Amino acid sequence: MRDMKISAAGLCAGCLARSLNPRSIRAASSTYLSFYTFRPLQPPSGPRVVKRHIQSQEFKPFVPPSPSSLPKAAAPKTYRRTRKWTRRLLYLALGLGAAYEVDQHFLYASLTRSARTFWLGLLVATDYKINFRPHPPLADSIQALHTRNAERLFDLLRTNGGLYLKIGQAIAMQSAILPPEFQKMFSKMFDDAPQNEWKDAEKVILEDFGKTPEELFGVSLTGEPGKGVMERTARASASVAQVHWARLANGDEVAIKVQKREIAQQVGWDLWTFKVVTRIYTYLFDLPLYSLVPYISERLLLETDFVNEADNAERMARLVAGESRLRERVYIPKVYRELSSKRVMTAEWIEGVRLWDKETLTRPWHGGWRRGSPGAGGAPLDPPDRQTVAEIIRDHPSREHLKPKRDRWKGPEGKGGLGVSLKDCMQTMVDLFSAQMFLWGWCHCDPHPGNIFIRRLPSGKPELVLIDHGLYVHMRPEFRHQYSLFWKSLMTFDNKTIGEIVRSWGINNPDVFASATLMRPYTGGDNSTSMGIKRTMSVKEQQKRTYEMQQQMRKGIREVLADEKKWPRELIFIGRSMRIVQGNNQYLGAPVNRIKIMGNWASRSLVDDPNLSYGQRIMNFGRHLLFKFVLFSSDVVFYSGKVAQFFGRKQNMEDDMEASMKKVAGDMGFELNHSVFEG
Repeated sequence: MRDMKISAAGLCAGCLARSLNPRSIRAASSTYLSFYTFRPLQPPSGPRVVKRHIQSQEFKPFVPPSPSSLPKAAAPKTYRRTRKWTRRLLYLALGLGAAYEVDQHFLYASLTRSARTFWLGLLVATDYKINFRPHPPLADSIQALHTRNAERLFDLLRTNGGLYLKIGQAIAMQSAILPPEFQKMFSKMFDDAPQNEWKDAEKVILEDFGKTPEELFGVSLTGEPGKGVMERTARASASVAQVHWARLANGDEVAIKVQKREIAQQVGWDLWTFKVVTRIYTYLFDLPLYSLVPYISERLLLETDFVNEADNAERMARLVAGESRLRERVYIPKVYRELSSKRVMTAEWIEGVRLWDKETLTRPWHGGWRRGSPGAGGAPLDPPDRQTVAEIIRDHPSREHLKPKRDRWKGPEGKGGLGVSLKDCMQTMVDLFSAQMFLWGWCHCDPHPGNIFIRRLPSGKPELVLIDHGLYVHMRPEFRHQYSLFWKSLMTFDNKTIGEIVRSWGINNPDVFASATLMRPYTGGDNSTSMGIKRTMSVKEQQKRTYEMQQQMRKGIREVLADEKKWPRELIFIGRSMRIVQGNNQYLGAPVNRIKIMGNWASRSLVDDPNLSYGQRIMNFGRHLLFKFVLFSSDVVFYSGKVAQFFGRKQNMEDDMEASMKKVAGDMGFELNHSVFEG
């Protein structure tokens, strides 16, 4: 008890009373000692010291504080900002949900497609701004950068469909100025688009005519006797329309082209989005592209107007009928005006072979002596068997194919063909499009092989049928005259005239434009472009070279579009047609000398031009005779290539020109890597 200090002030009254009892004191001391003893974690090294602590404060029972002694109560938390932003997010979600539903059910996803386009446009632009340099920080190479963005853009165009596919096809035909990764991806743009259900096509017909298809065309979908028949399954489906076969009650077979129902709602949004994105890219990448957008948009919009297409078809039919050099070789299908509207066009059904089917065109003919293929020259088609039609409608109502095959001319084993000459086919095609460009100034701008049929006339000669007349370009007489003179000057290496013409069009680089027009390297100029590039091009690193080449490509585009006000907008689509015609000739093995044929038409059109005086036309006729002699050198090159092919050489004249074009284009910053119809 020697080390314990006890203070009576810390004990209650009972404790003081019990403290008089020595035994109680000893018990209490033991309790306090056991409770307040602190044992260290490590055993002490010296003598053990025990510290005892006793509560020394006076005991006070707990008494709640009085209300008056408490501070003023704080206002309760209302979370005003949280509730405000929660309401805003809720309203935004409801608004977006309502807009999405309206967009899906009434606007055919036009807003969704536009938003998707803006997002991807921003993503691609940002990607190029960051990574388009010799050593991209976020890509393995420039080629990898192009590949991933080509895939993004291709997926966008295919997903959005409609007019976006048309834009994609236009890009595909001009893809020579794009990196090879884009060229390869966009070659798939010509695949068939998915078709709409019959109920959608039926609604379009009902909305435009106020009649059902049965009432309008006089057909029966159930095979009722005395009426025509019509297939509800489309025979072909493109980006903006699909085609159904029908046989009218009078026996005429027709192709009914029905615009997809969503196109009318989407086209305005699509073109607006196209304009905005092009405006942004013009600013970001310093390319003079936006000035071309209004003209391109106008042409694309006209493609959705089938009244315009019917007008084009009838005008082309009149022009062909009035030209003796084409009258018996080219056929334009008849249009049924009373069965056509802005979204529905009814035209004569064509039985023929597509231009891309080389084997069927050239296989032996088994259709009989002095007989033509079905429908050739406007001959009537044999009717389908009524009993067969009734059975198909009964057994296969959702996928009926009521049109007869009409392939007896292929022989009993089905291995025959039209037995026509590829040279005659391409001669007719090049003649037709040369007449359109140089003589009439009224040019069909979508002559890909799917829009060209070949039929066999009773004489054994091919007949070319041109369809799909939605996209045409009208060339002003002054511009048509300049374009004809430009082509003639290309053939005679008249660099002075070439320079004067292209500079009047606002083009500062005659070499590039001349090569692009000929679809072969133009070697008659001073080669200032290629030589200048070769002097400045670095060859030390492949990545740096690729970057510099594509920088030169952008510079070349700016030079071709130097003066946007003077630049003829018609050249956009004329160049597209030229590229397709060249691709057709190359695909068929270059059976004709395309350059010579077009040059001859260009020179001859200067003689036949009604806008020139008689004196000028007589002078041009003399020059034309001299020009034909000059073209002899082109024939020497062409037939030399033919002789080489005969002895086993696989490449043709168009292949040689393409190879040379690739080399020159590579020096100028372009890269040509594919055939125009690959895929």
